[in-house]
Amino acid sequence: MRFINPKTDYAFKKIFGSAESKDILISFLNALIYDGNSTIEDLEIINPNLPPKVEGLKDTYLDVKAKLNDSTLVIIEMQVLNVQSFGKRVLFNAAKTYAFQLQKGEGYRMLKPVIALTLTDFEMFANRHHFTSRFVYREVSDGSVYPENDIELVFVELPKFTKELPELETITDKWIYFIKSARSLASIPENMDNIPELQRAFEIANQANLTPTELEDLERREMFIYDQQGAVALGREEGREEGRLEGKKEEQRMIAQKLLTVLDDEAIAATTGLSLEVVRELRETMNEP
Repeated sequence: MRFINPKTDYAFKKIFGSAESKDILISFLNALIYDGNSTIEDLEIINPNLPPKVEGLKDTYLDVKAKLNDSTLVIIEMQVLNVQSFGKRVLFNAAKTYAFQLQKGEGYRMLKPVIALTLTDFEMFANRHHFTSRFVYREVSDGSVYPENDIELVFVELPKFTKELPELETITDKWIYFIKSARSLASIPENMDNIPELQRAFEIANQANLTPTELEDLERREMFIYDQQGAVALGREEGREEGRLEGKKEEQRMIAQKLLTVLDDEAIAATTGLSLEVVRELRETMNEP
């Protein structure tokens, strides 16, 4: 048995956002947002695309969007690439979903809460060790919650979840393990097959249930992700190397400036490693009135 990778957008939507996924999504959201409690009794999976209602505003594409039985809107996104300003995009999507609930003539009292659940295949918060984080509006000095706290940001950082199969205890553990590790499994683990919704998710993710065309499309998407992850990592490494080199050059210049009054240009160049041309430019700058 071989499973598709739930971290790809295609697989994530197929597992959690299709017409047959309602019970699966209820279990998943109860586990990740409500600590495994059966808070969500029912929901409606709706079109996750958020076309702009204001000219010039950006289109927004989410993985899954649902309206809970208490009218709370939940937007769910699986993100594998640590792209620039991703945190701002999460906030933008949540704010846009909240603002565009109202139809013409409706009052603000009609606004319902929005929860943005974001799963990342990279670390977003370097100073936090826990794999889940929740953010709401709070007063700065005493931490009291804003009365109309209608936007909540929930993050699950997959790299920080390090439990292995024998260590899985809660339904939250098991759902996160499914997202992170299903691609590498050859069968449904024994300690996970007692949850009907999770077992159904494995069945949907089973490659045997996909057509050759679907499998080919999925493989292309995975290869694209791997290529982009490599490009992002390379870009960061090149940026760090550039920074190191620039820092070294700046240090050399500072040393050269201190030596201008005691050594000639050739000696300074030999001492600092700067070119003779750069040393001469520094001297000319020093001699300017």
